[in-house]
Amino acid sequence: MSTRTPTIAQLKAFSAVADHLHFRDAAAVIGMSQPALSSAVAALEETLGAQLVERTTRRVLLTPAGERVARHARRVLDALDDLVDEAEAARRPFTGPLHLGVIPTVAPYMLPALLRLVREDYRELDLYVHEEQTHSLLDGLATGRLDLLVLALPAGVAGVEEIPLYDEDFTLVVPAGSAPAGRTDLPRSALRDLDVLLLDEGHCLRDQALDVCREVGAGEAGATRAASLPTLVQLVAGGLGVTLLPETAIAVETRPGSGLEVARFAEPAPFRRVGLVIRASTGRAAEFAQLAESLRTAVRELPVRVVRD
Repeated sequence: MSTRTPTIAQLKAFSAVADHLHFRDAAAVIGMSQPALSSAVAALEETLGAQLVERTTRRVLLTPAGERVARHARRVLDALDDLVDEAEAARRPFTGPLHLGVIPTVAPYMLPALLRLVREDYRELDLYVHEEQTHSLLDGLATGRLDLLVLALPAGVAGVEEIPLYDEDFTLVVPAGSAPAGRTDLPRSALRDLDVLLLDEGHCLRDQALDVCREVGAGEAGATRAASLPTLVQLVAGGLGVTLLPETAIAVETRPGSGLEVARFAEPAPFRRVGLVIRASTGRAAEFAQLAESLRTAVRELPVRVVRD
């Protein structure tokens, strides 16, 4: 048995002969000279150690071995075409699958703008959205399960690059009719006299809210915590305390009739920065930078301040 491997040129030549059963016609179809085609088919027969064609004065016939090899050759050449097509698609930006990770305190408020952008401008992109906590998203990025993250910055890990998108202020959500309700000049020190409710461990928004509280010596209210912002604001509406929400969440979480009102801090208000996080080694950095610029335009409809590098 031969240990040599057929070349692509040999398979193309033989496949053309198998399709047309005529050397001259086959040579014309694949753009080879007839002598070169004959040599390629003969070389394939030598490589495989089997006669593949019968040459007569009138026509070309495939041997039983030639019939079997022709079927395999077509599958190999089809797979090669698929490989080339996939590589070509990978070279084109914004095509194929993109696995995007988003933290829960951003996803409900920023995703509508992002999804509309993809639907209108990036129609060849197959977007998959994964809503997870920060530590899980960063692990997914490191292992290659995810391609791109939307996080509160900084990410605080090595091996990544950050692309800022926007800053948004924190606001204080309080029960309707309470003393701070409606204020636009609330000092941060007012938090010392309030019971501040926070999210469970693992949410980056919890850490950011704690940082704001610690700046003025305020603490968390007892052991009451929530796993999501909707639950958190329900606790506030029930009179268990107050909470800090990012500005983008206000319109969704404090609708009329919710029993909630908002107080805004005096300038400079506490804020968070939201941006994209990518692997430093990614080959799609230019593509993601272009996406970030498009996202900055898309989020202008939100109550945020767009940020560039």
